[in-house]
Amino acid sequence: MLCVGPTGPIMKFNSQFKSPIPDISSGLTMKNVGDDEVDVENGKFDKERERSSKTSRIKVNNQALLSGFAYCLSSCSMILVNKYVLSSYDFNAGISLMLYQNFVSVLIVSSLSILGVISTEPLTWRLIKVWLPVNFIFVGMLITSMFSLRYINVAMVTVLKNFTNVITAVGEMYLFNKHHDNRVWAALFLMIVSAISGGITDLAFNAVGYTWQIINCFLTASYSLTLRRVMDTAKQVTKSGNLNEFSMVLLNNTLSLPLGLVLIFVFNEVDYLYTTPLLRMPTFWLVMTFSGFLGLAISFTSMWFLHQTGATTYSLVGSLNKIPLSVAGIVLFHVPTSLENSASILFGLFAGVLFARAKIKDRT
Repeated sequence: MLCVGPTGPIMKFNSQFKSPIPDISSGLTMKNVGDDEVDVENGKFDKERERSSKTSRIKVNNQALLSGFAYCLSSCSMILVNKYVLSSYDFNAGISLMLYQNFVSVLIVSSLSILGVISTEPLTWRLIKVWLPVNFIFVGMLITSMFSLRYINVAMVTVLKNFTNVITAVGEMYLFNKHHDNRVWAALFLMIVSAISGGITDLAFNAVGYTWQIINCFLTASYSLTLRRVMDTAKQVTKSGNLNEFSMVLLNNTLSLPLGLVLIFVFNEVDYLYTTPLLRMPTFWLVMTFSGFLGLAISFTSMWFLHQTGATTYSLVGSLNKIPLSVAGIVLFHVPTSLENSASILFGLFAGVLFARAKIKDRT
């Protein structure tokens, strides 16, 4: 679930914390009484201000750490749970899994909106017409991600996803006339080298899985690039003139339901769903529902983490998050690997971190 998440771009928040201004006039008044006198009352206020300032800083740091941990945990868990459902359970209906996860997201977001916990834009026909082209790409992105994850191990998926950055950078250059500096292109080149060397040394290489992942990279990059153009138009047709994160989650997931139903019949997953014994297992439904909650959790924790830190920290943590995810994928699913393949994966993850830092410097 995009990741681009597949739910769309994240809203950016900036916060400034100002220290309280001391009462200079009262201090001057006390000093005029006598040089040897001590301003006891003002001294107490200063200590209280200093104490409250330290407390607020600690609280902010704790919120940032907690939100960062929640984002990393939900992001890693989502991919690992999807891999578990598709590979360990041998569930051969990726579109159905995507459809059920999106249904769970729609149910939760709609419930929160009705209860007044969050605010969402009403889904008007004008808004749906504007957003529909983006949604087609969104659904394709989710489905190809499911298909690739069934055949490729988690570590190689994270490395191959670096191709998305390459395609996006080229797309930005041609569509938005955006120029990147040499550090960005150097990091992108390292990503390409690591992906190629990782594929060559992959002991569990699967051509079908690699094909789906390459298609997924193109769709993910297309989603990111198309979203920039469509969002401006979509905001103009909303009642409030804005489109927040929750509205995009609801919009994307709601529109994906009828399209997903059509694709289930196109890919002939209906016959498989009738015959598979997995749908009669309560534990399987529990895991499926849990994956739906995780998909929505990524959206919420991403926004929370961005609110507490910023785009720079979010970008770096997202790149570093791939390292424990790759290790967990290899260990949990007993992936056969070699020294050369492990080195290629590590090299690709390192290139991802370099790319994030280069983009930050390029942006500043």
